[in-house]
Parts: sequence; C-alpha cells; structure tokens
Amino acid sequence: MAIRTLSTTIQADDVGRVDLAVRDLTKLSRSQVRGLVDHGCVSINSALCKNIGATVKAGDTIVVRYEPAQRYKEKKKTWEDRTFSVLYEDNDLIVVDKSAGTLTVPTDKLETNSLVDRVSIYLSHSRSQREAWVVHRLDREVSGLLVFGKHKEIADALIEQFKQRKPDRVYVAIVKGLMDRDEGTFRAHLATGNNLDRYITRPGKETEEAITTFEVLERLKDTTFVQLRLETGKRNQIRVQLADVGHPVLGDPRYQAKKAQHIGWVRKRIALHAKSLSFVHPSSNEKVVFDSPIPNAMQRFIAGNR
Repeated sequence: MAIRTLSTTIQADDVGRVDLAVRDLTKLSRSQVRGLVDHGCVSINSALCKNIGATVKAGDTIVVRYEPAQRYKEKKKTWEDRTFSVLYEDNDLIVVDKSAGTLTVPTDKLETNSLVDRVSIYLSHSRSQREAWVVHRLDREVSGLLVFGKHKEIADALIEQFKQRKPDRVYVAIVKGLMDRDEGTFRAHLATGNNLDRYITRPGKETEEAITTFEVLERLKDTTFVQLRLETGKRNQIRVQLADVGHPVLGDPRYQAKKAQHIGWVRKRIALHAKSLSFVHPSSNEKVVFDSPIPNAMQRFIAGNR
C-alpha cells in the first residue's frame, strides 16, 4: 500500500497540543489520531512523538507518515499507579500488590489517595465500572498483597473467611539481630494505647489475641531474614510481636524505633512485605494462590549483608 506523508510547520497561531495539529493536517478523527501516535506514525522535528498530549511551539515541524487505507486503532493503555499494581482480576474480585507508604483506607484525617480510592478509580475506568470493597488491610509502611471485592456480597464472603482464619497469609521481614530459634510461634494479647500504638498485655475484655508462626529463612551479618504466617490478622501484629522479642523490623518508626535503625537500611519504608495470599474464591469455591516478589530494596539489603 502507498504511504502518505504529510508535514506542516507550526505557526504562532497554531501553538498547542500535537494531536490538534495532526487532526488539522490529516482531517482524521481523534481516535484515529491517537492511533497514529501509538503506532509511531507522527514525528516532531524528526523525533518520534510518543505523547499524544505533547506541546508544539512555533517553528516545530510535524511529519505524519501512514497508510490511508489502514485503520490505526489506539493501543490499550496499561494502567499505571504508584500505589498498586494489579496481580489478578475477574468479575468478582481484584488482587493487588500494594506499594509501601500507601494507606489501605483513609483514617479519621480523611486522607486522599488511599489504596481503596485508587483501586476504585481504576475499576471505574473499566467496563464493569465497579468500586472496590475492602476485605482486609495492610499497614501503611508495609507492601504486598491485598484482595478487594467488586461486589458487597463477594467482599462479605471473603471477610467471613478471614474471620474464620481460612486465608493463608505469608509475610517476609528483615529484622534486627540474629534470631536464636529457627522456627516457632508468637502468642500474645494486644491492646491499643492512647496514641493508637499497639502493645502486648494480659488477656482482658479490651484485648485481642494475636498468633503468628515464624521460620528463619537466613541469618545475615547482624540481621535475620524471616518468614511469618498469620494465624490471626490484628493491626500491627507482626511488628509488635517481633519488637517484643527484641527483633524489630528494620526501619519500623513505631516499635523499638531506635533499635530498628540500621546503617544499611536507608529506605523510608519498613522491611516487611506480604508475599503470599491464598483463599477460596467465593464464586468458584476453588482455592486460589497469589505470590508477590520480594521488593528490590529488601533483595539488595540481603545480598549486601550476607
């Protein structure tokens, strides 16, 4: 097929977005113009144009090379969001990998850009146009896997599984010091202080039982890489229990914060990651398992401290 080449030099009155200039030049629709850019048919001053919203100024030369008979469809955009990435999605639920530093849900301070907000925005752009229903949470400083329901009924069914301790939740952490036991179980009762910090205390009406099993994966120079499995899922559970036995999570600003510091851990996040999540899918009744890679910051620390 014959290639058509069109070109124009931007005049002072035509300064603005490149897509508008290409529309005027080609007389094509907006979607076709976006398709031309996506397929590398547009250049500005001999440089390939990759951004449909790029600005052109007076004196810039735009060249469009394309086959008139071909329909250049706009390419499907990959959703990009700093707060999460999508690991799995179907008509009923979505599993995401949360970034450290992101609140799962807003607090009483009504913060914006919480994870549930961002996932809901993502879903509102999909064909289903649903919202995210919260099932469980991760601390702001913790990264890793979370599942959201797309319907209230699905979320309720998943919440019931969590109440019955059926989902399998596995974390990895780098903790200060060398843990002496290779494996074991932490059992404690947690209460909440006036500053909202959690602490271990005697059983009572206002306390919550917290059970975590652990297995040492590797002892490093002066830290330990450990895997933890939640039997219960209480707020700050892993962090409080590790700090209580003298091995706080590296970078933890709340629980034994001074001891949790390490010259080799310079990240603002803490060294705790929710790496595996499994549960029974409410619709299919089949067990589903999801895994998240260990964050690069943790991998680099481990490699440099062996």
